[in-house]
Amino acid sequence: ASEGERPLPALGALPDGARAVPFGRVRRVIEQDLDTRVRELFADIDEEPFALASLGQVHRARTSDGEDVAVKVQHPGVAEAVEADLRNLGLVGPIVKRLAPGLDAGALLSEIRELISDELDYEVEAQHQRRLARLFRGHPHVRLPRVRTDLSTRRVLITEYVEGLRTDEIKHLGDAERDRLGEIAFRFFFGLVWRDGVVAGDPHPDNCILCPDGRLCLLDFGLLRDLEADDLRGERDVMRALADHDPQRVHGGLSSLGYLGEPQSFDREALLEHLATAGEWMLARGFRRIDPEYVTQILELGYPPRSPFFALMRRLRMPPPTLLLRRMEVQVLSLLGALRAGADWGAITAEHHSGKAASTAHGREDHAFHKPRAHP
Repeated sequence: ASEGERPLPALGALPDGARAVPFGRVRRVIEQDLDTRVRELFADIDEEPFALASLGQVHRARTSDGEDVAVKVQHPGVAEAVEADLRNLGLVGPIVKRLAPGLDAGALLSEIRELISDELDYEVEAQHQRRLARLFRGHPHVRLPRVRTDLSTRRVLITEYVEGLRTDEIKHLGDAERDRLGEIAFRFFFGLVWRDGVVAGDPHPDNCILCPDGRLCLLDFGLLRDLEADDLRGERDVMRALADHDPQRVHGGLSSLGYLGEPQSFDREALLEHLATAGEWMLARGFRRIDPEYVTQILELGYPPRSPFFALMRRLRMPPPTLLLRRMEVQVLSLLGALRAGADWGAITAEHHSGKAASTAHGREDHAFHKPRAHP
């Protein structure tokens, strides 16, 4: 492979213009972390990465015992660079405070530091992925790659290689298939939250693979957070109140969760209108096909800085435990928009926040799979 850097289409959340690292540097990371020569670890490894991942790149290889694997290797020096940035993160606290006086900037920045530190450690990601793989082993619709624990380290994550269609190919499938995959992804991420109290923070279109058997394979679990039972109950109460268009319960729920610094100063109807606008896509009943234009509309109406509710939003607090949950919701919306997927998202959401019966055949199969450990 050439030692010159080459541009690659991003698999994860890298910014535009991200570039692959020459394989010689990748080899050194693998050999340093695993204390073994690459030629002894792998019978063959493709020196051309097939994808970029957040903070690193991914190569296809065959292990010495004959398994096809994906080798995700962190770019050398990236952890040190990010950690240096994290040490300076406190400098933006005053700016955040000016933009949103209601926020506890220190607590939020601490949460961000913790999340990013976890994402820098592939051993943490391996633990997350093994945990979720156990929960979904044998699931009729979802597949998670098996982790090679014996070959994974802080900067190297090795999992089984999964064949299938990537996002650019999935986008060209018919409506029915894209709708099916959108529902599977929606149920995976929201089901994790409401059923298991787990937030997986990277629902990105390029983290999805359509397997030959029809299952959706999901990738990248560096960002994962558990929600406390009280927080989860509170979030569910607010969602139910929004679905019922009840401003009093919405206000009370947000106050209990810590979103309102001075609860009496917030207009109940304005709060309901703001949250109903931002969450309209998962609250309104009836079939809705989500496309990129609709995603842009929701983000401009419901999220800063263009939102007409911006003045209200500046006064809201963001409890640190829910930061990743809010990110997940926006990312799922963007994923569905990329797929142009359609469903009655309001009915599916009601299954989660109000315990409604499964509204689709896929939902009934999903509920049946998880029923032994479902939470009230």
